[in-house]
Amino acid sequence: MTAPPSSDAPAGPAADDERLLTPLFALLIAAGLCYFLSIAALLPTLPLYVEEELGGSGLEVGIVVGAFAVSAALIRPTVGRLGDVVGRRTMSMVGAGLAAVAVVPLGLVPAIWFLVVLRLVAGLGEACFFIGAATAAQDLAPDHRRGEAASLFSVAIYSGLAFGPTVGEAVYKSWGPTSTWLFAGGSAAIAFVLSWFIPREMGRAENPAPRRGLLHPAAILPGSVLLMGILGFTGFAAFLPLYVDEVGTDQAGPFFLVYGVIVLAVRIVGARVPDRLGPVRTSSYALVSIAAGVGVVAAVGSVTGIWIGTVLLAIGMSLLFPALFTLAVNGAPAEERSHAVGTFSLFFDLSQGLGAPALGLAVTAFGTERAAFVVGAIVALGGLVLANTRLRAAAPVSPASS
Repeated sequence: MTAPPSSDAPAGPAADDERLLTPLFALLIAAGLCYFLSIAALLPTLPLYVEEELGGSGLEVGIVVGAFAVSAALIRPTVGRLGDVVGRRTMSMVGAGLAAVAVVPLGLVPAIWFLVVLRLVAGLGEACFFIGAATAAQDLAPDHRRGEAASLFSVAIYSGLAFGPTVGEAVYKSWGPTSTWLFAGGSAAIAFVLSWFIPREMGRAENPAPRRGLLHPAAILPGSVLLMGILGFTGFAAFLPLYVDEVGTDQAGPFFLVYGVIVLAVRIVGARVPDRLGPVRTSSYALVSIAAGVGVVAAVGSVTGIWIGTVLLAIGMSLLFPALFTLAVNGAPAEERSHAVGTFSLFFDLSQGLGAPALGLAVTAFGTERAAFVVGAIVALGGLVLANTRLRAAAPVSPASS
């Protein structure tokens, strides 16, 4: 009897023959695309509505936009556990339904407090939908193709986030805010309908395992490494628009466009990389690329340096999430998979909610945006150390290929 492969063992030939791109998997990707189009259409339009229509201040804009992430982060661990009890279809449909209900009425009451309430509801919906749909994609994947499944499902997320703001802004400026809310709500409603096709029994546990606590232990280490890696992108996204003036350009948009295109391309073309190389090795390469990317932006101090850094950062970010997501899922029993996904995605919220203010303190202390990039690079290298010590030692053994 041969020893089972390590967590970084490549998939065997038999695993390659197992089908991943089934009609149901494609439907999940379509549902995810519609859902995140809905979410992203509001990114540029809600601030305009708060400022222009309601006369809100910068602080009020921040509160309305940020309320979404607050409720999503608070509910993720609990919702993750619930997803293992009620099943993937219920979670996805509830999440998409809450999003539609929270978007369509946005203009009914012209008051900041009303928007905040609706955004809190939308955050609950985001937590439910992501956990339900992302876990369903993992349930459909053969054991040795979970990294590929995570990469392909994330294409829906990144596509929605890439194109949603442009579409939402165009609708807002052409037909006004009401049309924007209807477009976003309609997209969420389509995701609701598509989620209905997820098998009712998928992920439903007849005898749920006892709760392991608020956070699932299998996702804590991968999530911590994710947080440390994503901090570099958080600094890049938050402070590059302010930094470009120092290097002789006034546009950050082209860098973000190229970043998004590279991430999508690598996620599609390189979807098998986490399964081929193994999740720990892939995440290590990703962390090196992230650290190098933001490090180059800080050290070179030129437009060329930003372009080089953007490419390196995009390559690293495209590989980091699928690799670590695979580790979190593989470390949890099937009946606890949603709980692990909820815990893992919480660290993404923390990287945004806590990371940006922390990097802002560094910028204030040192008086330059470069401080954010330097801190991001250092923390990513810390994640590399964690990945190759504790994460490698704790990584679950992958199922053997037949």
